[in-house]
Amino acid sequence: MGKAIAIFNQKGGVGKTTTNINLAACLAMKGKKVLILDGDPQGNTTSGVGISKRDLDITTHEILIEDDHHPGEAVVQTDIPNLDIIPASVQLAGAEVELINIAGREKRLKMAIDVLKPEYDYIFIDCPPSLGILTINALTAVDSVLIPIQCEFYALEGVSQLMSTIDIVKSNMNPDLEIEGVILSMFDGRTNLSVQVVEEVKKYFKEKVYTTVIPRNVRLAEAPSHGMPVITYDPKSSGAVAYMDFADEFLDNERTQ
Repeated sequence: MGKAIAIFNQKGGVGKTTTNINLAACLAMKGKKVLILDGDPQGNTTSGVGISKRDLDITTHEILIEDDHHPGEAVVQTDIPNLDIIPASVQLAGAEVELINIAGREKRLKMAIDVLKPEYDYIFIDCPPSLGILTINALTAVDSVLIPIQCEFYALEGVSQLMSTIDIVKSNMNPDLEIEGVILSMFDGRTNLSVQVVEEVKKYFKEKVYTTVIPRNVRLAEAPSHGMPVITYDPKSSGAVAYMDFADEFLDNERTQ
């Protein structure tokens, strides 16, 4: 049985999609069977792995709203062996309203994920940077939450609200929900600020913070526009090396749990 993980931070622009794509790709390259579910109406994860949003019939939207599709019908193979995706289209933006009158709306995604778990080692859900029914669905469906935090001045702004959200979901819908870990991104070792942010985040999350940090890297920023993870776009870049190191640390943590 696979493990489902939501990549979540209510703050936008912290590297959720970048982490989703690149961690998943690195794990797939290490032989793990991985599924990404794009839960963000912007669909950046979908285009970031080279899937055209114009040619999609069954997406996350249909899995959430309609009852006549098996979740496996939405799965699309990427160009990376072992890495599949359930893509998102702009129609997903309407799901917040469409789900209002559906019974058990908070658990719609969980039903789909539970069906797919036996097929994969890991399922990663890319959450939107908001606290609506899509995010609640994701947090209800998963075993744990992976939190990306940028090494910037406002890094810890909103973290208490984020933790409150996780606690609410844990209390009411998903009692087994855990923090998988915290990954720090956009690190620049030349600045005191980045170093200070790492120290502050470690004070707050303690042993949940991964040792690996993701550096500021032009290749990481360029790769999505080519529809590729950085590990295939430029395997020797500092971003690619960091995400491979992160994948190793992630797997090491899994083995010791």
